Amino acid sequence: MIGLESALLADLTTELPSAVRLQRLVCMLREYFHCGAVGLLRLDDDALSPVAVDGLTREALGRRFVVAQHPRLATILASRETVAFPPDSTLPDPYDGLVENHVGEPLPVHDCMGISLYIQGSLWGALTLDALRAGTFDDDARDDLQRFTLLVEAAVRMTRLEQDIRGLRLVRSDEMGEIATSRDEGEIIGQSAPIRRLLDEIEVVADSELPVLLTGETGVGKELFARRLHQRSRRRRKPLIQVNCAALPESLAESELFGHVKGAFSGAGNARAGRFEAADGGTLFLDEIGELPLSVQAKLLRALQNGEIQRLGEDVPRHVDVRIITATNRQLRDSVRDGHFRADLYHRLSVYPVPIPPLRERGSDVLVLAGHFLELNRTRLGLRSLRLSPAAEEVLCRYDWPGNVRELEHVISRGAIKALSRGAQREDIVTLEPELLDLPFTPRGIEITEEVSYQQPMETLHNSVARAQRAAIRQALAQAEDNWAAAARMLSVDPSNLHKLAHRLGLKSESRHDS
Repeated sequence: MIGLESALLADLTTELPSAVRLQRLVCMLREYFHCGAVGLLRLDDDALSPVAVDGLTREALGRRFVVAQHPRLATILASRETVAFPPDSTLPDPYDGLVENHVGEPLPVHDCMGISLYIQGSLWGALTLDALRAGTFDDDARDDLQRFTLLVEAAVRMTRLEQDIRGLRLVRSDEMGEIATSRDEGEIIGQSAPIRRLLDEIEVVADSELPVLLTGETGVGKELFARRLHQRSRRRRKPLIQVNCAALPESLAESELFGHVKGAFSGAGNARAGRFEAADGGTLFLDEIGELPLSVQAKLLRALQNGEIQRLGEDVPRHVDVRIITATNRQLRDSVRDGHFRADLYHRLSVYPVPIPPLRERGSDVLVLAGHFLELNRTRLGLRSLRLSPAAEEVLCRYDWPGNVRELEHVISRGAIKALSRGAQREDIVTLEPELLDLPFTPRGIEITEEVSYQQPMETLHNSVARAQRAAIRQALAQAEDNWAAAARMLSVDPSNLHKLAHRLGLKSESRHDS
């Protein structure tokens, strides 16, 4: 115990990224208690969201465990002491099908214990431990967990403090009643480096009054990022008004944005305020701004320049105080060049452009997001457990996702419904296999020259990597005319290591021109 306490204290006094500190925490706890899985979960409203896990599948990080649906978690949160569940407990385990080496299977008879975590006197979340061998958690282990809780809570407090110092806004209790978290207000989910950088950038620009232009492919979640910008801004207590410019008929676009007086046009029986007035003091989010008719763009420019709008049919301008956030999946520079978008308006709107990365550039975020959608569908369809098979996870990670996050959501939803329609029982652990996802197998990266039949069962990750390595070596040798030293330079590897790898992969390396 002294060794673990020393290690935890050392991490508290060491400058570590928050995510690294919490991940090291759960890893050390898992090793100390000799258990199969450890989860650190934060309470968000009525659900527990994993912050760091060890021994659970990657997609578990994207799930939200609604406390009312998981009696074990509810029992842990209701107590300030260590709560242990005996191996013969009849309460369902929230991690069924999510523990490594037992993927898609009910957990065998096992030990489980957990403890609630409090920060500054308020319930923050819970720490859970699962051991696959019955009898692992004896009285001493339960006492140890109780003592370690203070250090775990200190690590969480340290993480929050570092986030505040970096500029993440800490919402005072008299403003919104709770601390803003990465899971609230829009569910932007992901832990990849591109998303972390983007969220850090948004936290800074949100506090400015600069117009922001969100760019990115269809389905990347531009609306969620616009919402986050508003909720992290000084205008968060004022309205956020959203307008889909692509859905505005040209004949009604001006009235919709700026309002009209009675009798301004046929059918205008009453005066009506537009979206600018509705957003006064707050934020106006203009989605698909590239679709806005040219006839309305000049009036939008005037509103941005002078803070004035004029209702249709009215002579007197009205002053509004609105921050503009826009979004598009178009290349607006091309639209300007082609005469479809005003250059002066483009420069006004793009004071601070924010590109949102496509899903294919977000690494394992695809599994974290898949976990989120799996849990949503599990709840919606009344399933005991819904998860991905290892082969399905590989397919998701290797697909290009032209429709991005929205496409992933639809793929998971369709797969869950297909599984039920083909006989899966709601009381079982429902596992989605690749054929239920209905995705083409499209590996990214280096071109594979070996013939592969994708109608065959999914190959293992080891075999897939080996096949790609063989193809890369053959391609380099062909370009280098069988000069192994030149091929090694092309592949950025040491020549001796290349020979060893080729031998291990079964490639003939005897005919060398260089060594």
